[in-house]
Amino acid sequence: MKHVAKTAILLGVLLTLFGCGRLPAGAPASSEIINQVQEESGEFALYLVNRAFLPTVSQWPATGRQERLSWLSRSQGAKTQIIQPGDTLTLQIWDSSENSLLTTETQRAVPLEQVRVASNGTVFVPYVGDISVIGMTPDLARERLQSDLEAIVPSAQVQLSMKEGRGNSVELVGGVSRPGSYPMPDRNYTVRSLLSDGGGVSSSLVNPQIRLVRGNAIYGTSVERLLDTPSYDTLLRGGDQIFVEEDNRYFLSFGATGKEDLHPFTRDDLSAMDAVSIIGGVNDSRADPKGLLILREYPASAVSPGTRGPRNTRVVFSIDLTTFDGLFSARNFQINPNDLVLATEAPINDVLTISNVIGNFFGVFSRAGVL
Repeated sequence: MKHVAKTAILLGVLLTLFGCGRLPAGAPASSEIINQVQEESGEFALYLVNRAFLPTVSQWPATGRQERLSWLSRSQGAKTQIIQPGDTLTLQIWDSSENSLLTTETQRAVPLEQVRVASNGTVFVPYVGDISVIGMTPDLARERLQSDLEAIVPSAQVQLSMKEGRGNSVELVGGVSRPGSYPMPDRNYTVRSLLSDGGGVSSSLVNPQIRLVRGNAIYGTSVERLLDTPSYDTLLRGGDQIFVEEDNRYFLSFGATGKEDLHPFTRDDLSAMDAVSIIGGVNDSRADPKGLLILREYPASAVSPGTRGPRNTRVVFSIDLTTFDGLFSARNFQINPNDLVLATEAPINDVLTISNVIGNFFGVFSRAGVL
């Protein structure tokens, strides 16, 4: 639904441009734009994308909506569970002595069911009182309970089983086939294991992003990176919340392209050639392969003294797809969120000024909150 809303905004912006008579019926010619940008260097900065330029632009600040969440690296956990407040224990106490305080001649075992671990980590056992079991494995807790019971019932033997509470469970909130609360079988329960138990990530999500909420902190990465990088398969802790959502970054296409639309990012990193493929290529009969333009707006901080950045906040990148250098450079030039990919058209009769072509794109799209 969010992409539909953004597409509606895009269409409204385009109608505004056409309604104001600022664009002709067709894309602008690349030579006109490049020449006029050079002439109007005070308003826009033009850069030709080639092999020599790529190292420079890679040092410039990020633009658009960027993923700034960190992620936790994997560590090794124990193959056992530990008891936390909110867990439920079931005890079976055996005593074969004739004068037992707990059992009778006909019933040699006493069940204590649904014994909930209190918030301070203790459980109540008759004749013994409160016993702290927090942070213990079930085996250690059984030994502790039996040891304390032996003081009053020397022949007592204890069996213990545990049902995990919220302190030993994680929540799989959404973006998977089976969301819900999942008990942690041990302390080696990882994000991948949880996603698998939840039936996998929904296939309808474009470039799904995983979010881990732990306490007051939130961590994030893409499912693509999680699956491709073993060190990203981090251990879960009791109380963690996991949800998967669609990547909400996008870029725009306009002009002599296969499709004029808003396009979500289909992977973590998109190159200019990836973008051309996503938009369905450029129109063979209309597009000028020497004039693939990418419009981008940088924050004011990018042009501050001492900062590596462009000479203007409004930048036009030009890619020549008719040369080997241009083609290879397009494969290494990164598309940023909110970029506008503009396929120019071979010579047109109308003479367009730079303000009518690029200025209106920057201005109207910025006012609409799309660029």
